[in-house]
Amino acid sequence: MNCPVCKKSMLVLELQQIEIDYCQGCDGIWLDAGELELLLENTQAKKQLLDSFSLDRNNPEKPRRCPKCSRKMHKVWVGEGDKKVLIDKCKKDHGIWFDEGELHDVVELGSVDKQNKVIQLLNDMFAYKLKNKN
Repeated sequence: MNCPVCKKSMLVLELQQIEIDYCQGCDGIWLDAGELELLLENTQAKKQLLDSFSLDRNNPEKPRRCPKCSRKMHKVWVGEGDKKVLIDKCKKDHGIWFDEGELHDVVELGSVDKQNKVIQLLNDMFAYKLKNKN
């Protein structure tokens, strides 16, 4: 599968027994439909996060194309208030695209325990990127 941003071939990595597609060129991550739900803890915070998805029809950012069907994806806000992350979601529900660091931010929003295994794994995998971001 090719990256929707830089068009490079993506690597398949295993994260908590879920295969994710990772782009070494831009550090983006593709999750197939349903995989985000599997990464989040089974809590009320997970339900709130998933219910918070809201379409942004007026975003000036250029739409990305789904790496599965090549259709333009929706720009979607995840989270509430000042803790929101803008992601790209396939209109046909093939999956979700996360630019660099966005998956970490979304998983953190959907977690009660900020030290959960997925956050720790993302920190370990992308520690040098997260440090430079802050």
